[in-house]
Amino acid sequence: MKTVGLLGGMSWESTVGYYRAINEGVKAQLGGLHSAKIAMYSVDFAPIEKLQHQGDWDGTADILIDGALSVQSAGADFLLICTNTMHKVAPSIEEALEIPVLHIADATAEVLLDQGIKTVGLLGTGFTMEQDFYKGRLSEKYGLNVLIPSQPDRAIVHRVIYDELCLGKIESDSKAEYLRIVQQLSDEGAEAVILGCTEIGMLVQQADTAVRLLDTTAIHAQKAVEFALK
Repeated sequence: MKTVGLLGGMSWESTVGYYRAINEGVKAQLGGLHSAKIAMYSVDFAPIEKLQHQGDWDGTADILIDGALSVQSAGADFLLICTNTMHKVAPSIEEALEIPVLHIADATAEVLLDQGIKTVGLLGTGFTMEQDFYKGRLSEKYGLNVLIPSQPDRAIVHRVIYDELCLGKIESDSKAEYLRIVQQLSDEGAEAVILGCTEIGMLVQQADTAVRLLDTTAIHAQKAVEFALK
């Protein structure tokens, strides 16, 4: 079994989900008392969030590279960056490491292609929805048509992530708004909607809507299990 490397803490609320899902996945495959071999570095999210909103992505990269190098030094065979947004600096992290990085957008795109989905909605932070590092990768590398919400709805999605979900707050009004936005994307032609922030799965689940949802935390974790055991 390979050792899974986790670069977490962005936020720790969603990193808990990674740890649980990867261990459950290994147990499901191997049975008994088996669990995953994991090396994890969890950052302090507050300074990273401040740099994000200042547009200082080089500063965020420096913090994450230090963490990623610690994970590599701890014996990890590969790395997961446990957040969608910070894949904006994934190329800088990859360049600094000797071990591979399993990209969350690649893992998600593979699921979409396996299911024959061509047009997909994307929810996430404003950075993930509006910048090209994520949706551009889906469209250019995998030929997917990516839809995002209107500007007012993007503002709602972004606010709920930072002001509620990253703090572990689950609000019914916010859930209703997310489900409305999911349905709107479906009405515009999305065959499925990517929960492109690792906290969103805390708020909405597949049982809440008839629209196909792709929880990137679960998908990324499953890819880690496959990579660790193959």
